[in-house]
Amino acid sequence: MRILVVEDEPTLAAQLVEGIKSVGYVVDVAHNGVDGHFMGETEPYDAIVLDIGLPQMDGITVLKKWRAAGHTLPVLILTARDTWREKVAGIDAGADDYLTKPFHMEELLARLRALIRRAGGHATTELVCGPLTLDTRSSRVSVDGTALMLTSHEYRVLAYLMHHPGEIVSRAELTEHIYAQDYDRDSNTVEVFIARLRKKLPPGLIETVRGLGYRLNKAQ
Repeated sequence: MRILVVEDEPTLAAQLVEGIKSVGYVVDVAHNGVDGHFMGETEPYDAIVLDIGLPQMDGITVLKKWRAAGHTLPVLILTARDTWREKVAGIDAGADDYLTKPFHMEELLARLRALIRRAGGHATTELVCGPLTLDTRSSRVSVDGTALMLTSHEYRVLAYLMHHPGEIVSRAELTEHIYAQDYDRDSNTVEVFIARLRKKLPPGLIETVRGLGYRLNKAQ
């Protein structure tokens, strides 16, 4: 899963990137509203953490522009002031949730997980597909209760498929959601990760849909 952080304070931005990466997500960062708006317009993210008090373009304006353009991705806004007016303005602009600074990283991560789950229609912290279970809180994967050892990239590929069970996901889509913006992407490596996952998962769980991509088989 790929997250965009839009935060102008360098120390907090670095802490957010480190914290979000620690749970298996990939992260891009923008330090002002203009860059953040452009990245949210042009790159496919699974969720965005957006500060309201940004230079060049404030967070409320950024969010309104995304929503006016039809972008429905989950947005968690950050505000430095614990005032009801700012919270209302953010929600009215289209925010899905908010946090007031200072906050605990664990709470931000929990709220991010919840936003991503709800966007995919999942009600609990555990994603289940047949014998396969992925715990989004601990980033642990198991088959019939037996833990699987996965590399970071294998986990990212599987997590994205688990968030979209039964859907056809192209190689290009997987590539866009498992690598950060500045990473040297190669969609051919997705085939390598899929092959590795198939060796660790029950047969037939990951289907290849010829010419289109891959699908996690919910009927397993």
